[in-house]
Amino acid sequence: MTTIAMPTPHRDRGIEGRQAKWYAKNTGEMMKEFTELAHRVSGEIQQGSSVLEVAPGPGYFCIELAKLGSHTITGLDISRTMVEIATQKAAEAGVKVDFKQGSASSLPFPKDSFDFLLCRAAFKNFAQPVLALQEMCRVLKPGRKAVIIDLSRNASPANASRYVDGLGLSRISRMMTKLVFRYFLIKSAYTREQFQQMLAQANFSRVHILEEDLGFEISMTK
Repeated sequence: MTTIAMPTPHRDRGIEGRQAKWYAKNTGEMMKEFTELAHRVSGEIQQGSSVLEVAPGPGYFCIELAKLGSHTITGLDISRTMVEIATQKAAEAGVKVDFKQGSASSLPFPKDSFDFLLCRAAFKNFAQPVLALQEMCRVLKPGRKAVIIDLSRNASPANASRYVDGLGLSRISRMMTKLVFRYFLIKSAYTREQFQQMLAQANFSRVHILEEDLGFEISMTK
């Protein structure tokens, strides 16, 4: 197997304080996307399933999923501020979600703990991505599925701009989000070949990579 060059190593990227609060407010304007994803996932898993979201940020997906059934839902984020925001928002929504602080490369859960795992728009922020994949596999129950949804490094600024335009953001939020996509998010993302190289070092029995204009949806079965 040909070795593919990887991005420059970096520390875990978590946002705190005022920046985290801006992110929570900005992504809160995208609630339709979180609601649709929660309904989709709810239709794919059984009632009472144990669900983990790695890097949930403000917790919108977890909260929307909790409204749809009797699942046991956990969110793990490296940012203390995000855990506080998500916990508060879950309480305001009247749903039970256990938000914890921790690292994707050292998930604080026993082996075979979860029926479903999601990591959305965050994988590129992990300092040890291969270890994070191995940890995701470890905490999944046998035969269960994990899903990563993230950008492609090959996404074009034009596609990113069209995507942001469709989110229904306010004018200022739309402008700021386009700048973040263009100058940080896409440059931090992985290519398909880089994902394949990392996934080959994890222990999933099946992997399917769906590539679209802006990024990937990667389904991984233990």
